Amino acid sequence: MQDSLFTRIIKGEIPCYKIYEDDKTFAFLDIHPVQPGHTLVIPKNPVEFVWDLPDEDYQAVMATAKKVAQRLRENFSDKSRVALLVEGLDVAHAHLKIFPFNTDDEFRQKPDMNMELDHPALAELAKKLMF
Repeated sequence: MQDSLFTRIIKGEIPCYKIYEDDKTFAFLDIHPVQPGHTLVIPKNPVEFVWDLPDEDYQAVMATAKKVAQRLRENFSDKSRVALLVEGLDVAHAHLKIFPFNTDDEFRQKPDMNMELDHPALAELAKKLMF
């Protein structure tokens, strides 16, 4: 598999707002969030589909997702839910999308891909969420 955008992020070739990393997984803020706190959890193993991961890598991704979800709940106490989506539409590298929300509208909101990035706000949020 050719290096994806996410593989290049893991390698440090593309900057990101990392909040967690271990030997099997990597988690960072989505720069076009559905909701504030929108985090991507990816395996370091560059397979395209979550369902194709070896069991050990799949379990590591899910364990990291749980840690991230708990951290989001702590930091977004005004949100009643934390979503976990596995869709695989944007980047050909297995990934989970995790974000806090309250309403169906917040859950189904589409990211604004044209919005100017607020790098200071993303950096500050990453600092709060970082493990």
